[in-house]
Formats: sequence, C-alpha cells, structure tokens
Amino acid sequence: MRTVRFHEYGEPAAVLRLETAPVPAPGPGRIRVTVHACGLAPADWALCRGLFPGKLPRGIGCDVSGTVEAVGEGVTDVEPGDLVFGTADYANQSSAGAADRAIMDHWFAVPEGLDLTQAAALPMALSTASWHLARLGLSANRTILVNGAGTTIGYAAVQIALIRGARVIATAGDTYAGQLRALGATVIGYGDGLANRVKAISATPVDMVFDTAPPSGALPGLVQIAGGDPMRVLTCSDPTAAPGLGVRDSFREDPAMRTDEERFGAFPEFAQLAADGRFTVPIARAFPLDAWERALEISRSGHAHGKLLLLTGRPA
Repeated sequence: MRTVRFHEYGEPAAVLRLETAPVPAPGPGRIRVTVHACGLAPADWALCRGLFPGKLPRGIGCDVSGTVEAVGEGVTDVEPGDLVFGTADYANQSSAGAADRAIMDHWFAVPEGLDLTQAAALPMALSTASWHLARLGLSANRTILVNGAGTTIGYAAVQIALIRGARVIATAGDTYAGQLRALGATVIGYGDGLANRVKAISATPVDMVFDTAPPSGALPGLVQIAGGDPMRVLTCSDPTAAPGLGVRDSFREDPAMRTDEERFGAFPEFAQLAADGRFTVPIARAFPLDAWERALEISRSGHAHGKLLLLTGRPA
C-alpha cells in the first residue's frame, strides 16, 4: 500500500516521503480500514520534528474516514463494510492515516447523511475543542471568549459552546467572521486592543477564555479579559508562554483527566449534528494522496483557512 511517513526526525519537507509498505494487520482492539480521507494538522509536522517520539518509521494523519476492512480480536461493534471515522493509531504503527489503509484505535459510525470527506475533518478539531471546553467547565448561560475562532479547533469550539447554551465572543478574521456571526457568536477582530474591544461589548469579565490562535503575544491580554485570573484561560496553541503567566495549557492539564470519555464522548452526538447540517469543521482543500507535498506547503504557510485533507484512490 502507499503511505506517507518518515524514518528520521526533522523538518517535514525533508523527512517525509511517499512510499510502499506492507498492509498492516489489526491487533487486539483495533480495526483496519480502507482510507477514504485523511485530515492533516500542524500536529503532524510537530510529530515529524520529534513530538511524542517513538519507534520509527511513523506516519502522519491522525484523522481518518473509511470503510472497515478487518477487525482485531475483541472488536464487536463494527464489521467489514461499515463506514467509520475516528483516529489512526499513529503511535503504535509504522504508518497512519495518510495511506491507502490505516489501523484505527478510536472509531465511530458515520451516520446517514454525513459525507465521508466531511467526516474525516471532524476528529481532531472535535476532540480537542470538546476536551478543552470540559476542562474550562463550560456550561449554559456562561460567557466564553474563543480566541482564534477561525482555526478548525476554534470554529468547532464556538459551535459546541453555542449548542451547550453558552454566550460566545469570538475573535476571527474576515474569512469566517460572517459565518461565525450567523451561528450566533459575537465576533470581534483580534490583535492589539482586544481587551478594550471585549470591554466595550461585555460589562463584566468573561467567565473563561479558550485560546486556539497561533502564538502572537495575546495571552496577557486574554488574562486581563478573564478578570485578571490566569486560571480561567486555557491555551492549546501557546504552551511556551503560558507557564510564565500562570495560564493553563494543554500539556500541563491533569493527565488523569484525559479519558476517552472526555476526548471522544461527544463524537456520536456531533457526528449526527454534522449529518443534520448543524455542526461542521470547515474544509480548505482536499488533495490526492500523491499531492501531499502541496498540502504540506499550504499548511506550513499558515494560510490554509480550514482543514486540509488527503484523499486516496485519486490520481494527482
């Protein structure tokens, strides 16, 4: 089978290559799918550089949708032919989702009405957003600021918060500002003077802040927006600056709270909402597998403006 993977750590463009590898067998508690679509994310490039090091070679692409081809020992909830989406077992395999076939460690049924391409855009954004919102204690009638609502994680977080009955203030650029307003969020521009813009529309400090934007020095202002309490700010994108400000970040949250229920418990609900047209993760572009270098180039530019996908079975 074809797979995009790396045999040494380094810059993605230097270490990744498309090559042929044996079709993997699903172990206990795992399934193998023929991949329809695979989502790419900045986390993939971090893995290439050595984040969460492990046995090499390793593949990229954690988000997967496809058709079940084989099941491992103990798997009883799916069978060959079922359509599923979820996450590739990248940590324990020599390839991941960017391949003709993938081993999955978490999977969910694709509900009728949900396109497989759209399904592949959901896992990482949905899992990351829902987990961080749970850590912040999101509930109905509370106010949350989502910084970077034009990112896939931020866009998912806005929708989740609104569905849960929260009031949402979102920072975003022009690309998704109109769509975010249509969803029900109050949208303001990001950058200098953010705290003053929030103060102008909110008489009291917001209850919580979720930061998903690329690092830009915004964290001190986000603490100010949260009434000066850094514990009410959680970032998934700037773990370097967070400790010095007392801000919470993904890597330093209690690992005991990273349960499958918190990470994946919302998947069936939001997959159905996606099928009903009430939840989405914006897709920027989809490329055939052998055009992976073009997808990497766009992702590294920082101007993808949505999820980038690789599709198998299509010539470049």
